[in-house]
Amino acid sequence: MRTMDFKIKKMKKIVATVALVICLFQLGCSDKDNTFEGNFYPRIFDNANTFTSPNRILKEGETVHFGKLVFSPSPSKGMDISWKVNGQHVSSDTSFTFTPPSGGGEFKVTLEASFQGNTSTRIVNVLVSPGSYTPKPFDQVALSYLTDKGNASFVDWSQVTHVAFNGARVLPEGGVDFSKGDLNQIMDELVARSHIKGIPTLLSVSGRLSGVDGWALYNNNDFGSVISDPVLMPKLVSTLAAYVNSKNIDGIDILMTDLSNDDAAISGRNAAAVGPFINALKAALKPGSLVTATVTTNYLHWNYTDLSKADWIHVRSYDDGAHVGPGAPLGQSSSLAFLKTAAATWVNKGYAKNKLVLGIPAYGIRYDALDANGNNLGWGSYSSVSFADILNESKDPDAYKKEYIANIGKGVYYNGTTIVKEKADYIKAEGFKGAYLWAGDYDVKDSRSLMATIKANLK
Repeated sequence: MRTMDFKIKKMKKIVATVALVICLFQLGCSDKDNTFEGNFYPRIFDNANTFTSPNRILKEGETVHFGKLVFSPSPSKGMDISWKVNGQHVSSDTSFTFTPPSGGGEFKVTLEASFQGNTSTRIVNVLVSPGSYTPKPFDQVALSYLTDKGNASFVDWSQVTHVAFNGARVLPEGGVDFSKGDLNQIMDELVARSHIKGIPTLLSVSGRLSGVDGWALYNNNDFGSVISDPVLMPKLVSTLAAYVNSKNIDGIDILMTDLSNDDAAISGRNAAAVGPFINALKAALKPGSLVTATVTTNYLHWNYTDLSKADWIHVRSYDDGAHVGPGAPLGQSSSLAFLKTAAATWVNKGYAKNKLVLGIPAYGIRYDALDANGNNLGWGSYSSVSFADILNESKDPDAYKKEYIANIGKGVYYNGTTIVKEKADYIKAEGFKGAYLWAGDYDVKDSRSLMATIKANLK
């Protein structure tokens, strides 16, 4: 019992000591006497984590509240508070609700807390997506196609008429992975920025892709098996339509529906399912929504059924496949001649030129190993490399104009601005619907830009 009593008394002393320390600390931190000597810097405590993210994305009609803020010293002790929107003072309260004006736009909300000549600042950029907008008129499509690693920062809005983002991957059971676009509100930001600029944005839907080239992953059948299934396809359409409508996305592009299978019958069936899938999407999306499809130019083009309900067709008119593989001769896989042949394939299939948007690559083929004859060694001895990386790695100030660089691997063939201009000139002269660039996030945003070259020559 004595031991127990001793422990209780000791515990009481500890509690009393802690209470005294807390009390003294609180007295020391109190600003009741308004004593802030020296170069005291004002503090803002963001208890609601309102300023944790430097960017907020809203839909028109939504507001953002900045509250649960604590200031030291308090405003009653001489702290001056100023809320500003785009540099204009709007409030001196300790909290603030920002209500954006109609029409959308980008706004900088700034909180300044000042005391004795010192100022603490918190800033949030608020991007507001307009509820409705008027698309800019255009003569020919100039579409920047972003991979699932792209985002709005890769787009020069003055150089495009449309944008597509590969933000929906179809899963084998029929579900859809939207995580790439939902991460950090990438899809929301794309829609907001594009609509503010009057540019329609498409959600690109695909299965698993092989890499930089954007081709269907070999022997994958996630996407194809779903759109070929009479039960799963309607469910997929409903899922996609709900997402597109909720995000105010302008439509859908159907990208590479698993056309790379050892069993040609599977690839053929997948191609044949694209037409009915387009029709179902057209019926499910809100009126005026765009539905397009990116199609191959190899032997499987015969398997596509009627695609006439599509607003236009993206023809994959690059990467001829003739310069890769064991013993394949080195050379330009995306020549002007191949673009013409690819376009003719779909014209001969019965589609008008003004229905076809021709593809141009923003990547090249790098050879990593050669055989004794100087040809490509094998399937694992080449790779795809982005246009931006080619310019960076080559150290050649004129690389942006060229088609071949020798000092990267065993050499790399690609499309520079010279051949891209030739392609754009051909597309315009022949009356095609336009051009798309795969991929916009492989390009550069300066005078060497492939997308800018396309846009300038399609005017």
